[in-house]
Amino acid sequence: MDANLTKLGSSLPAPSVQEMAKEPITEVPPRYVRVDQDHPFMHAELGTSLLQAPVIDLSKLSSSNDDFMESELEKLHVACRDWGFFQLINHGVSCSLVEEVKLGIQEFFKLPMEEKRMFWQEEGDMEGFGQTYVVSEEQKLDWSDVFSMVSLPRHLRKPRLFPMLPSPFRDVLEKYSSELRDLAMKILLLVAKPLKMDTKDVIELFDGGRQALRMNYYPPCPRPELVIGLTPHSDASALTILLQVNEMEGLQIKKEGKWVPVKPLPNAFVVNVGDILEIVTNGAYRSIEHRATINSMKERLSFATFYGPKLDGEMGPAPSLVSSDKPALFRRIGVADYFKGRFSRELQGKSYLDTMRKIQGEKEGIEFGH
Repeated sequence: MDANLTKLGSSLPAPSVQEMAKEPITEVPPRYVRVDQDHPFMHAELGTSLLQAPVIDLSKLSSSNDDFMESELEKLHVACRDWGFFQLINHGVSCSLVEEVKLGIQEFFKLPMEEKRMFWQEEGDMEGFGQTYVVSEEQKLDWSDVFSMVSLPRHLRKPRLFPMLPSPFRDVLEKYSSELRDLAMKILLLVAKPLKMDTKDVIELFDGGRQALRMNYYPPCPRPELVIGLTPHSDASALTILLQVNEMEGLQIKKEGKWVPVKPLPNAFVVNVGDILEIVTNGAYRSIEHRATINSMKERLSFATFYGPKLDGEMGPAPSLVSSDKPALFRRIGVADYFKGRFSRELQGKSYLDTMRKIQGEKEGIEFGH
């Protein structure tokens, strides 16, 4: 196993917010106070409540009725182009498997601290329990605990994480991970169609790609307006498929400069375009900033599956989408190098994607970010 492919980044250790929130807190510790963020409840502005992320029906996209399929494909195209987010219904992943996953995650976060320590982040790593993207001791922290790990391809799994998960949770995640890989590939092949992107480009880049899982636990906070559950950012991967684990909402997406809450539908996945898909589609589909807010009443749990290209490949705008009329907007880069650059920075909107953009002057051999 290539150590360069398993070691893509590290994160400094952070205290468990879940443990901290078990004690009655009156004051939010300074490191979690986020005056740098918009007030979490700003979405109450008039108009945003009318905005709802599009809903895509996967069964219509595989329909033998061409009209059904074409109209749903157009909806998918508009969702990726104008929203970067959609809810996916009739996705084909069995309800019973999804319920087992939800139950397993809730139980996993209830494990006593001494058992969780076996899975805690090790120095120089970003997988396991803890927080990600913590690169300095002064950095403000999110009001959340996460458990993250690479799940596919299997040879990239850390021996102390996935294989050591309690059974039967491990077997449930194994099945879920493989079903979500198939679902991600299905979505990627579908989003390529309206752009007339060559299927070969999709398969070459994404077949056997890197999948990472991230379980999020957002404890309640007595002063939810002072903290943020997840700093605003766009995702590094190509696609994110999010499962809402319990009934608390908190996900918000940035639409037309306003934060819009996403109300997950029952039995749906919330899917979003990541930075890699914006690069590969040469800017046709845009990744979107999103964040997680906190409430004072009850914890929120969610489960994100990130799907991206094979690590040993190179990526850039798909060759089938680049022409003299439509020059490449992003430079080519090794996939592993891209992730290393991303994972060594704080989360900050879409700032990392901007380093991938081509700039004038490249004709003279100057590339931005090199």
